[in-house]
Amino acid sequence: MIEFPTFKPELVDKYVRMGWWPSTNISAVFDRSSEYFPNKIVLIDDQTTMTYRELRGKVDNLAAGLLRIGVKKGDCVLLQLPNWAEFVYALLAIYKVGGVMVLLNIGHKKLEVAHLGNVHEAVAYIGPATYRKDDLSPLLQEVVSMCPTLKNIISVRADGKTPGFTDRLEDLMSTPLSAQDLEELERRRPVTTDVCHVAPSGGTTGLPKGAPRTHGQYLCNVETHQRDWEMTTKDVCLIVVPVGHNLALLNVVGTFVFNYTLVLLDSTRPEDIARRIQEVKATYMPAVPSLWRKIIEASEVSNFDISSLTKVMAGGEPSLPELIRQVKQKIPRATYINEFGMVEGLLCRSKLNDEIDTICESVGMPCCPWDEVKIVNPESGVEVAAGVDGELCIRGACIFPGYVKSPEVNARQFTEDGFFRTGDQARLLPGGRVKITGRIKDMIIRGGENITPSVVEDLICQAPGILDAAVVGIPDRILGERVCAYIRLVPNMKVDDKGIRAFMEQKGASKIWIPERFVFMDSFPLTAAGKVDKKALRADILNRVEAEALEAKAATV
Repeated sequence: MIEFPTFKPELVDKYVRMGWWPSTNISAVFDRSSEYFPNKIVLIDDQTTMTYRELRGKVDNLAAGLLRIGVKKGDCVLLQLPNWAEFVYALLAIYKVGGVMVLLNIGHKKLEVAHLGNVHEAVAYIGPATYRKDDLSPLLQEVVSMCPTLKNIISVRADGKTPGFTDRLEDLMSTPLSAQDLEELERRRPVTTDVCHVAPSGGTTGLPKGAPRTHGQYLCNVETHQRDWEMTTKDVCLIVVPVGHNLALLNVVGTFVFNYTLVLLDSTRPEDIARRIQEVKATYMPAVPSLWRKIIEASEVSNFDISSLTKVMAGGEPSLPELIRQVKQKIPRATYINEFGMVEGLLCRSKLNDEIDTICESVGMPCCPWDEVKIVNPESGVEVAAGVDGELCIRGACIFPGYVKSPEVNARQFTEDGFFRTGDQARLLPGGRVKITGRIKDMIIRGGENITPSVVEDLICQAPGILDAAVVGIPDRILGERVCAYIRLVPNMKVDDKGIRAFMEQKGASKIWIPERFVFMDSFPLTAAGKVDKKALRADILNRVEAEALEAKAATV
């Protein structure tokens, strides 16, 4: 069991005493809902349609299975699944046994999985043996060799025993709870201050950092987040963003707080999404802006009735006013919710009754009335006046206490009075609304995924023949940004982009880390301080892209 960062005792007392952190846990909230609504359809995916009673049976049996393989209270379990119902079984079972779920994106590869496994001293991993065309067994065998604490490797949807896996999820769910299991689960019942899960946070300091959340704090986050949206038992929530993202997890947990129906879809093809909306009559769908753009621009979407949508949310990257107005025109009944959130806890969103101009100009106000926001000068730390750009800083009932095993980062990113420095550039508008105006930290956001340039640069520079690398973002109409790497080669070496991509794949880099464009240069522009001038490189790639567009246009005339 590892030690997680903790809140100051006086804050814990305040948040519990004021009722901001409910005196319960997420699995207990689920159990209560299953008793209120045993016959309600709660979960739909590609293989199943399930009532609360059926889901409760799956969760309880899996919790018993986790007990049998020795998962103890406080143990960390890596969970890496696509948008399948098994994600929900596993999540709730881990919570029920008092474990800590470590959230992985299905796109994470060896580097991230091994890193997060080691940082959190994980004892178990739950994931697919194969996913689409990928056999994940070799990857898991490498991960196990790198993580000495990882003893239980549990496959999902495997036909039989698979190399590298010690158990099948289906087998662990095959034995019902015994009276002894029930007694053990009661002894392990989490309290509001227990950590329920850890979500990886992309940043500028290297591989993902773990942001721990407690049961009471995350329930506060979920309730204040979705109460504003007026979510009810009549809503049908379609999740197409990966469940390995906090954006999706908020809605998975929200299902059991507000008792709407959760639909998981493992596809981001506009035609598949539109078909599913029509089939289940989805009323609400969260996604990233780049996906909404794909949906409204896809001609095949017009073949389906998506008018059941009354609430559409976009977060993870900026929503351009042009996109907001286009979505409103395409789905007139739907309110566009402009959101800004982070795994560290802050959630801001526009309101259902906001005018479209208001939705276009800001990400609204903090969902939690007990979260504080201030904007400071990033150099001096002094608070700036309303309407002035600065660094967004946050603290409150929904804000995490610090990253796992990262004392130096925590010391740097938390102020003396307890505010977390987000690294995002923002300004406060009249009424307390927040406008995100840029990034203070060096980061690329591609389709809602945070990409740390320094990590990509370090990987590239390990390849033979590479002298130096500088990574910048290319503005992209669909994804927001794409990744471009400027490369300096060792003199007389011949290396091409295919060779660098192959090297990065062999090193276990995720797809999002591999640049989509490479530019080879003899020398990099430098700042007055002698550092690589990334501002100049961004201007250079923009000039190149614009010149190519003009050439392409001229060629068609």
